[in-house]
Amino acid sequence: MELKEIVVDSVVDYVQLTGRVATSGQPRREQFVGIAKEGYVAVINLAMADSSHAVRDEAAIVTGLGMCYYHIPVPFDAPNVDQLREFMGVMRSLEGKKIWVHCVRNWRVSAFMYHYFRHEKGGSLAAACSPMLDEWLPLMSDAWKAFLAMTPDDIDI
Repeated sequence: MELKEIVVDSVVDYVQLTGRVATSGQPRREQFVGIAKEGYVAVINLAMADSSHAVRDEAAIVTGLGMCYYHIPVPFDAPNVDQLREFMGVMRSLEGKKIWVHCVRNWRVSAFMYHYFRHEKGGSLAAACSPMLDEWLPLMSDAWKAFLAMTPDDIDI
């Protein structure tokens, strides 16, 4: 099946956080072509492989388009500090490169990016909160509230 380019801003729950970091919900197979064409060199997927919207051969599609692929599966009901540490390490290794980070709805991603911008980059609270995090906060479970409350000492960064 030939994949055709689809513009990146059509990806569900797309948010361009910085000039080099975009986040979203699950891209469709064909949208990865547009992501690659826009110069993104890596895709980080925080969704579970068995999520209802998962692209089963996502790793092959992404790497076939010349991008690096990182999968850090985060159960929606059980985020943990080890997943966050792995995410922070991947983000550090990709410093200065164009990165696309996604999950199913961009909610998991918004929490992980909060910690990255707040604790790794030293950003303000306002700068660390994406529009998706603001949308999700009133609906957030206690597990995610505890995840967001972690400090750099908890994370050991």
